Amino acid sequence: MPQFAGRFRTLPEYPLATIPQRKRELAARGVDVIDLGAGDADLAPPPKALEALARASRTPAMQRYGFGLGLVAFREAVAAWMGRRFGLRFDPITEIVPLIGSKEGIAHLAFAYVEPGAVAIIPEPGYNAYQGGAMLADGTPYRYALRPRTDFLVDLDEIPEDTLKRARILYLNYPNNPTAAIAPRDYLERVVARCRALDILLVYDNAYSELAFDGYVPPSIFEIDGARDVAIEFHSLSKTYNMTGWRCGWAVAKPEIASALARVKSFTDTGQFMAVQAAGVAALESYDEFVPGNVATFRARRDAAVEAFRAAGFTCEVPRATMYLWIPLPEGVTSAAFASKLLDEAGVVVMPGSGFGAGGEGFFRISFITSPERIAEAARRAGRVLASMAVEVG
Repeated sequence: MPQFAGRFRTLPEYPLATIPQRKRELAARGVDVIDLGAGDADLAPPPKALEALARASRTPAMQRYGFGLGLVAFREAVAAWMGRRFGLRFDPITEIVPLIGSKEGIAHLAFAYVEPGAVAIIPEPGYNAYQGGAMLADGTPYRYALRPRTDFLVDLDEIPEDTLKRARILYLNYPNNPTAAIAPRDYLERVVARCRALDILLVYDNAYSELAFDGYVPPSIFEIDGARDVAIEFHSLSKTYNMTGWRCGWAVAKPEIASALARVKSFTDTGQFMAVQAAGVAALESYDEFVPGNVATFRARRDAAVEAFRAAGFTCEVPRATMYLWIPLPEGVTSAAFASKLLDEAGVVVMPGSGFGAGGEGFFRISFITSPERIAEAARRAGRVLASMAVEVG
C-alpha cells in the first residue's frame, strides 16, 4: 500500500468523526440519546432563505459553475451587511471572498502563507481547522493553551520571541469556541499592534459575532485601528441563521489578502452552489426580522443550561456569547473518560476538552442546541455519571 505523507500522519483524529456512528449504535439499542456535542442547533433557517433557495434551484443559470466570483448579489449583500452591522465599507468584488462555509476558507488560507519552517500560532482548545490547515501546508503549529488565568485569551507576551519571529499566522476566535470567552477591545488593540510590528497575518474567526447576550455586541476586528493592514475576518451563516449544513460563509480583507485566498480556492473548488448564495442573500436581508428572535431562543437555552448543570453539581460561568458552556471537571477525571462514560452509560453526547487539543484538558463543552427540557435531562444524567466517577477516582 502506498505510504501516507508525513503531514497526513501528523493529523489528529477529528473530534466529531466517530460520534455519528456511536449515536446510531446506541439508538439501535433503544437508548434515548441527547446530543449536546456539535454546534448544530435543531432550529429552522429563515423562511425567506428557504423560499429563495427553492426559487433559485429552479433557475437554470443557477445550476452552472459559480467559480470564484459566484453570485455578485451575495457579495453585495455581504458588503451591505458589514456596513450596517459594523459601520465598515468593503468592496464586494475585491475585498470579499465567498466560501463553502468559513471552515474551508480558514483551512485553505494557510496554503497561501504557511510553508516549511513557518509557524502558525494556534489557540488550544480551538477549532480544528486552524491546525489542520497549518499542518497540511507543512507549517509548524505553536499551540497556546487557553486557560482561566488569562481569561482564555492568547497572550503573545508568553510566546517565545524566536517563535514570534517565525510566525506567519495567528488564529484568533472571539467570541470563542469552545470556551465562550470574549475579547476586550483593548486586548484586540494590543494584538493588532503586535501583528503589525511582527508582520503576522491575523486570522480572525468571527463565526459567533451575532450570538451574543445581555447587551454584549461583539466587534469586527476591522473596528480596530490598523487591522486592515494585517487581518482577514471570517463569517458564517451557520450559527446565526441555523444553516450549518448549507455551507455558506465569507472572508473579508484588503484586496492583497483576499486575492491570496481566492487564488488558492481557484485550485481547490469551483465555487459555492449559486442557489445557496441566493439563499444567503435572503438570510442577510432578513436579519432584523429573524436574528433577534433566534438569539432570544439561544439565550433561554443558555439560561436553562447554566441552571441545570449547576443543579447537577457542575461549576459553570454564564457565557455572554456563543452557544456553548465550557465546564470544568474535578481533578482526576479526564475529559475523554467522562465524555465516553456519559455517552455509553447515559446516552448524552458532549465534547471532551481534549478533543480540541491538549490545552482543553480538564473541561468539557456542551452546546445548547436543543430544548431546555432536553438540556435539563442531559444535565441530570451527566451529574449522575460524574458522581459515579468521583467515587471511582476517590
